[in-house]
Amino acid sequence: MHDFLNELGNPAYRHLLLNHLPIVGLAAGALALFVAFFLRGRAARIPALVVILVMSAAAYPVYETGRQAYKPVRRIADEAGVDWLDAHYDRAGAGVRAFYALAGLAFVALVVPIKWPRSGTPLAAATLLGAIACVGVGGWIAQAGGPIRHAELRPAASPSDATGSLPTEP
Repeated sequence: MHDFLNELGNPAYRHLLLNHLPIVGLAAGALALFVAFFLRGRAARIPALVVILVMSAAAYPVYETGRQAYKPVRRIADEAGVDWLDAHYDRAGAGVRAFYALAGLAFVALVVPIKWPRSGTPLAAATLLGAIACVGVGGWIAQAGGPIRHAELRPAASPSDATGSLPTEP
């Protein structure tokens, strides 16, 4: 237990603990919201929307711990791993705003139907589509994260081959 608590001081470790929440959690929330549409009741949508709200908001600590871990991981990664780390970092910076927007949309979908009940279904549908899109964005970001330290996950082409240039260090 002492070792685990010590590891929590390492931002890379915290990032690895949290990074699945916005992807897997959103997928579960989207599935729950999809089922809620068949149940046709606001009571069924509320827990699904709460899960989507919390899991999309979890992108913030995931992004921050990744940002904090960037330089220490860069020092220990091999050359190809550094390329993938830079791609992962750039993708996260570009994609995290989608999660923030989804958190806002889920909040609106929870609150606005209290005053305007007829808005509930369209807002929930937009939230479901946003959640599906964010799962895709999260997969795109994660696809560049795995190869950083796992050579067996690296495709033949490096991320610099696909983009033409590498990002600058933050």
